[in-house]
Amino acid sequence: MNGVLSSVDQRTKLVGENRLELLMFQLGSRHIFAMNVFKIKEVIGVPTLNSMPGSHKNLKGVMNYRGSAIPIIDLRQAIKIRGSGEAPESNNVIITEYNRTVQGFLIGQVLSIVNTSWDNIQPPPNSIGKQNYLTAITQIDIQGSKELVEIIDVEKVLAEIIDYDTKISDEVLDEEISGYFAGKQILVVDDSGTARKQIRDTLAQLGISIIERKNGADALKLLQSWADEGKRPSDEILMMFTDAEMPEMDGYRLTAEVRNDPRMSDLFIALNTSLSGSFNDAMVEKVGCNRFISKFQPDMLVDVAQERLREYLAANKNS
Repeated sequence: MNGVLSSVDQRTKLVGENRLELLMFQLGSRHIFAMNVFKIKEVIGVPTLNSMPGSHKNLKGVMNYRGSAIPIIDLRQAIKIRGSGEAPESNNVIITEYNRTVQGFLIGQVLSIVNTSWDNIQPPPNSIGKQNYLTAITQIDIQGSKELVEIIDVEKVLAEIIDYDTKISDEVLDEEISGYFAGKQILVVDDSGTARKQIRDTLAQLGISIIERKNGADALKLLQSWADEGKRPSDEILMMFTDAEMPEMDGYRLTAEVRNDPRMSDLFIALNTSLSGSFNDAMVEKVGCNRFISKFQPDMLVDVAQERLREYLAANKNS
């Protein structure tokens, strides 16, 4: 199964072209699920797991992976699929890296990897409710027929196991400027409701108002609507935090579109993503982001917001 991801390093070029590759798999039902290949380090058979007494119910155990102990999460149980699963011999483990941590997900049969565009990825319908574990859906041609593929909100799965603390360290806060955040707005763009809440809960402690959008296309429409009304987006919002991976338009394309529009090209943009890897520094420079933050780091979010506020205050001190 390692061969499935043997060329993953060559796939980094897809990032920034509004394209992605999805690893498709099943979880013991006819439904097809997917994860972005770039977040996957390896696919292996189910190893020997050591149980951890008192651990979260969705953890199957811990395995030794390249010299480190990593948790293995039962993905089927975590997203609350009912019924009996597949036979053990058809199970696999996806080793992933999210939010600067490595973990494995117990899955069923691996189907294939598909190359597609974010244009073809759509948000899940609102009618499925807020308790779902999807960030997006798409349709993929499999053996001549269109099949619905459900892309899992891994950040929500992890947030139900890991207690993410949104408390801001005292040493990070700049008391000299903190009072100037009142009345300021920040645009947060992320397809994961969990990720948006983490940012909102963090920045709300500074008195910042948050505007939320679920993907790059919706965020760009908002910015363009302000510009069409004769408003400068950089006057409407202090800055924008954007995820990298999102349906319809990813964060890299969103940033490039903003930079190419003279009406909004001066907007301060921070890329806030669970993707790891040195390619991010290159992509930030290529598309013109001001900062890159690897999720989830409350102190870093505040540090970036304060950096932007200092810049804003310096530019407007005589006005």
